[in-house]
Amino acid sequence: MRKPTIQDVARQAGVGVGTVSRVLNNHAAVKGATRETVLRAIADLDYTPNPHARRIAGGKSYTISVLLPVLTTEFYARLMDGLESAFQEARYDVAIFPLLDRSRLERYLGSHTLAYQADGLVMATYNLTQMFHERRLRTQQPTVLVDAHADNVDCSYMDNVVGGRLAGEYATSLPGPLYAIWVETELDQLFTTRVFEDRRAGFLGALSTAGRPVQAEFTSSFDTLAARNTASSLLDDAQATPDGLPCTVFASADLLAGALLDEVSARGLVPGRDVRIIGFDDQPWAAARGLTTLHQPVESMGYEAAQLLLTRLSGFKGPARARRFEPRLVIRSTA
Repeated sequence: MRKPTIQDVARQAGVGVGTVSRVLNNHAAVKGATRETVLRAIADLDYTPNPHARRIAGGKSYTISVLLPVLTTEFYARLMDGLESAFQEARYDVAIFPLLDRSRLERYLGSHTLAYQADGLVMATYNLTQMFHERRLRTQQPTVLVDAHADNVDCSYMDNVVGGRLAGEYATSLPGPLYAIWVETELDQLFTTRVFEDRRAGFLGALSTAGRPVQAEFTSSFDTLAARNTASSLLDDAQATPDGLPCTVFASADLLAGALLDEVSARGLVPGRDVRIIGFDDQPWAAARGLTTLHQPVESMGYEAAQLLLTRLSGFKGPARARRFEPRLVIRSTA
């Protein structure tokens, strides 16, 4: 059987060859629905672009693939800013592959997929290298982790244990019951990320040292509706408990803290008085809302991860390196 061509993909997707080419090159001027149709046709036909036709002088594509959980959160937008600024300085393009869910992950784990035809690979938050070994994927690209840590691969990561401990130490200095909200996504069921486990370990360790119990712990996804429902459940618990207010809540991501702020205000409660809120991220809107939170140098973490990968692409053959960043507590009116 002959190999499928780009013309076959265009026919199956009902688009022109130029549109397929723009999808292959991750061009921004392709509508989301069209992009999905083309990607589905590529997967159905098991089409693999001719790497020789797409490479330029020097034997490189000058493209970096980035695997990350989602595109829609502020954290990953800031992380991409840091990565792209470094790669653009070195004249590399970036192809973004959001994992989103189990089916998308399975697609990207195939060694023939577009993600592995770039010169280098960035994995954000989730370390997939063990899955590579299990499936014997022949990925020859230099790889770097960002927002994740491992001993056997270059990585640029935040010390989330320190961040959780800082939140816990500050929370225990405040009177009243202590609550926490953690994040769990569908991808967490497939493989481990230590980000929120480490934040939880640091937070509970600080509470233990101070001899303060946690009143209750809640879990939410990154979905805004789920975050608001979780905030509602937490406040129901606090308001139904004698001496439940005022209380202090560590929301382990600013997205959760924002949902809690909205729910507190909707109930006529006062943030910082009835419910003290500590977030984690220091997103751009946090200062305007007076959110006490842990500031993360997200852009710097992404930039450093890109630099680690670029040195590999320039020929560095040494052992795996780690770049560690620490969050810092920023105290504002919510706590």
